[in-house]
Amino acid sequence: MAVSKKKIFVLDTSVILYDHNSVSNFEDNDVAIPIQVLEELDTFKKGGDSKNYEARSFIRFLNTVSSDSLLNNWVKIARGKGKLKIIKEGDDLENNAADTFDDYKNDNKIINAALSVKQEYPRRQVILISKDICLRVKAKAFNLMAEDYQTGKITNLDKLYTGKSVINDIESSLIDQLFAKDTIPVKKVSRTKLPYNHFLILNNGKKSALGYYNSSEDVVERVEKQSVHRIKPRNAEQAFAIHALMDPDIKLITLRGVAGTGKTLMALAAALEQRSSFHQIYITRPIVPLSNRDIGFLPGDANAKVDPYMQPIWDNLKFIKSQFKETDKEFRRINDMVQTEKIAIAPLAYIRGRTLSNVFFIVDEAQNLTPHEIKTIITRAGENTKIVFTGDINQIDTPYLDAESNGLSFLIDKVKNHRLFCHVNLEKGERSELANLANELL
Repeated sequence: MAVSKKKIFVLDTSVILYDHNSVSNFEDNDVAIPIQVLEELDTFKKGGDSKNYEARSFIRFLNTVSSDSLLNNWVKIARGKGKLKIIKEGDDLENNAADTFDDYKNDNKIINAALSVKQEYPRRQVILISKDICLRVKAKAFNLMAEDYQTGKITNLDKLYTGKSVINDIESSLIDQLFAKDTIPVKKVSRTKLPYNHFLILNNGKKSALGYYNSSEDVVERVEKQSVHRIKPRNAEQAFAIHALMDPDIKLITLRGVAGTGKTLMALAAALEQRSSFHQIYITRPIVPLSNRDIGFLPGDANAKVDPYMQPIWDNLKFIKSQFKETDKEFRRINDMVQTEKIAIAPLAYIRGRTLSNVFFIVDEAQNLTPHEIKTIITRAGENTKIVFTGDINQIDTPYLDAESNGLSFLIDKVKNHRLFCHVNLEKGERSELANLANELL
């Protein structure tokens, strides 16, 4: 019996909450939505978080696509796309997940619904799509194909753009020329075309220099280890980061590195150094409760609830202030900027719907964002706004995201080699020897 080329993809709730446009990303194949997914989306539709927005957007989509039809039959998704249907678990299943696990929770009902489709369409390949690893494993135990949602996923993480190249065996005379004249022709350094805003480490075993590719003049410029607000770079990558943060022509920056590499500290120090160029410094991070302790359980008003999650940012600001005496003007100026909200620290949900003009915008822990959330943030940018995303793609606290599917990895991969964008990989921890021990050995 020939198998139809058109597949049926059954989507889990986690996929919809990750990307409400997911049903349109399966080419001309058909998409089935278990009715339990609608029930779960109903619980997510209220709120200001991204997942609430995704739930509401998908519910509106279903309402639009079914305006003249019933969803228990196949309806057209869009021109050039497949069809969509709401499905339920059948009563005559040969293998019943809910019975097997003795648990009638929604995950098992979703597996049953997919099994019912497989039983109804034996000539079609049925694949359950979920970002829940455990659900995919359980599905496979019932002889049901299951895959992760691939849209927005980086296929080769090992080749993710690093923002720099190390070029060895450089002639000493070229390094001397770079120090003497501050620039050298790029063709003397690299035979291949370099990406925009790319950094270089040039060495020959005896001498070394740090360089930056200036695409407008097609030269390599020397990168100096400049300090910002008395924060001094301790390695080449930190020098690269500060160079990018201080460049007015670079509007979008990603800083990736393990804990203690100075990502947030340098971004905040560079923002303070350029305070006269921006109306406001805005620092935010996604709120990811640990151990399932929701923010609603914390005492106090809205500010008191979010303050524990913002504490790492306050710690960085306190460290910068400690570089000055309490009697120094700069110490008092930083305090005044906080009081007048020239420096604003707030959760990410507060920016939805806003236009951020003349703002130095720092988004910390960006690895906990989805690609859609990253896009939403960048589209908030108005005139004279600089956005910096910092994070470690190997330290993700959000369910259903991983190193390949998070927004930070997606952004680095998609925007590399754009004239407005610069990326720096920070590899060496500078917080303390103890912190480095944890990063390297634990």
